[in-house]
Amino acid sequence: MGRPDFFIVGAPKCGTTAMQKYLRQHPEIFMPERMEMHFFGSDLRLNRGTVRQKAEYLSFFSSATAEKRVGEKSVWYLYSTRAAEEIREFSPTARIVIMLRNPVDMLYSLHSQFLYNGNEDIEDFRLALDAEEDRKRGRRIPGTVIHVPGLFYRETVKFADQVRRYFDAFGRENVNSVIFDDFKDDPAGVYDQMLRFLDVAGGFRPTFGLVNPNKRVRSRVVRRFLGEPPDILRRAGRAMLPSGLRESLSRFVVNVGRRANTRYERRMPMGAELRSRLLKELAPEVARLSEVLGRDLMHWCKE
Repeated sequence: MGRPDFFIVGAPKCGTTAMQKYLRQHPEIFMPERMEMHFFGSDLRLNRGTVRQKAEYLSFFSSATAEKRVGEKSVWYLYSTRAAEEIREFSPTARIVIMLRNPVDMLYSLHSQFLYNGNEDIEDFRLALDAEEDRKRGRRIPGTVIHVPGLFYRETVKFADQVRRYFDAFGRENVNSVIFDDFKDDPAGVYDQMLRFLDVAGGFRPTFGLVNPNKRVRSRVVRRFLGEPPDILRRAGRAMLPSGLRESLSRFVVNVGRRANTRYERRMPMGAELRSRLLKELAPEVARLSEVLGRDLMHWCKE
């Protein structure tokens, strides 16, 4: 049975889904289609989608055969204070992939993603940021929340400490930090560098293309129904269908429903005043990250 030996650990909205899709195409790499299992990170409080049983987790890699590398992607591993050490205990020689982005752009994109998946119910980004302190006190939490700490937006972009945890756990040489701007401008070049980092055959070209564009739900009611079906339907399913068939049918219905309830649209640009304020506020964090990475990223803070 295959065991993962490399991990795309985040951050969210920084190109991780695209990287996972491209790496899966390589003949010497196995990655399951299932993402965001979050088996590691025992401090994470995710209400949906996590895999906690080791046997179930490893089952997602059982189809790996002669591939040279086996990996997975879970974007909140970077945010977790425990995941780095837990991954190291599981796989001491693992390779780690971290993807980072201008924190202001990342936060704006994350807010949009949360509106889509139900983790957020405040449509205005400025007001969502203003709600952070209330939410840290347990107030104004959406009923459909998946990951409460994700709503502490400014905490999610404390990249310097997050990256340092992985450097400390695995050594800098075993951590590949990818900047979203580089990946966007030169996906082939960044991909080639990634193949060298994972020590698999170079020269392979995946099908590059748009992955994980901005999405909105058509109906919040439908989203809630798909995420939390009425008890009467759950009881009927348990009574009428065997567990394996019930789970397969449930996944099929949910996937079809989510696709039908999704529309793709470009995000409106962030207001200039808010963007300027956030750039100034987050500049010290960008400076710390620049020091940790040994790369000057202060151009992110220019208006």
